[in-house]
Amino acid sequence: MATEVQHYYVPNPSPYPFILSTGLLLLTSGFVLNINRYAPGGWMMLLGLLCVLYVLYGWFGRIISESESGEYKKWEDRSFRIGMIVFISSEVAFFAAFFGALFFMRSIAIPELASFDQDFTMYKGFTDAWPSAGPGGTVLGHAYDVPRFTPMAAWGIPAINTLILLSSGATVTWAHWGLLKNNRTQLIAGLALTVALGITFLCLQAFEYHHAYTEMGLTLGTGAYGATFFMLTGFHGFHVTLGTIMLIVILLRSMKGHFTSDHHFAFEGVAWYWHFVDVVWLLLFVLVYWL
Repeated sequence: MATEVQHYYVPNPSPYPFILSTGLLLLTSGFVLNINRYAPGGWMMLLGLLCVLYVLYGWFGRIISESESGEYKKWEDRSFRIGMIVFISSEVAFFAAFFGALFFMRSIAIPELASFDQDFTMYKGFTDAWPSAGPGGTVLGHAYDVPRFTPMAAWGIPAINTLILLSSGATVTWAHWGLLKNNRTQLIAGLALTVALGITFLCLQAFEYHHAYTEMGLTLGTGAYGATFFMLTGFHGFHVTLGTIMLIVILLRSMKGHFTSDHHFAFEGVAWYWHFVDVVWLLLFVLVYWL
């Protein structure tokens, strides 16, 4: 009896990787120019965003068509899983670097600055208390004023957002159970709830940022605390945004009848990513907001 040979599917050459790289370059370069108040920055960010959206629509659409047409078998499924694991591992390293910067400032840099000779004017009266905006004073005729700010409390919106993200992890798992049981109603309901919770999280975070900037004096320029707070929570919010967009795509595909109980890696990959976002938020809540 002849054994069926499965050939690995090789797609045609595509311009999408080049367009995506260009879009990301424009997006990040425009962001740097924009925060430094250079006029082209905003337009570069917009152009970069349009490039990224074009690639997401075209490239992912092609992959979905290939998947639904039966081009992908076990080999491709395995490669997708390995790719997603590597991608999430790189995201772990990304956030680990920022958490490492937070640890270095809180546990090493600030205590060391506080131990300097208090006669050195710049550090006069500076303590190792956290949160800190850094030292202030006058050095060589230049003023270094410590920004006045109120640190973000943990038991307000951050605690609510923690509950929201934990709940969203439960709803996406419930949706997965529905898919494994071929229960399309449970699948769609679970995904819709997860999307709604993700959007709610983002709205509350936007309100939190507005409150921080307008009423608390807490901005990206508020020294060590402001920089680490907005870099960590901001990048996490960016990841929640991407995760929510991916969940919306999976929801629309589920409503169109895509996925089966034994062929649904796209759903699993997005679920893995969403659980990763949940775990990072728990670390953020404890290390940035609470401690």
